[in-house]
Amino acid sequence: QVQLVESGGGLVQAGGSLRLSCAASGRTASNYARGWFRQVPGKEREFVAGISWNGITILYADLVKGRFTISRDSAKNTVDLQMNSLKPEDTAVYYCAAGAAGGLTSPQYRYWGQGTQVTVSS
Repeated sequence: QVQLVESGGGLVQAGGSLRLSCAASGRTASNYARGWFRQVPGKEREFVAGISWNGITILYADLVKGRFTISRDSAKNTVDLQMNSLKPEDTAVYYCAAGAAGGLTSPQYRYWGQGTQVTVSS
């Protein structure tokens, strides 16, 4: 019903910035909470940032708070993740999600994108 595609990943030096974007197609995502998660090989997918369907509630993982900013444009059905002061430990595949089945921080979202690689070198 909803297809999500991430873009904006790449290679960046520590301390640099990247802006990820997630575009939705198919059924409108206006009524869905949106989130960003990341995963490295051999590790569990972890919560990065989430925003409620109406944009009122915004949550961040402690490790990215103050460095990352999530935003959404309901009219365009897009959600962005601005990542500043990147660290090597931020290296991961970043996934966009829509439709929180649990809370915003839970990986139990209904829809997921294909992921985009973010690599931060030291």
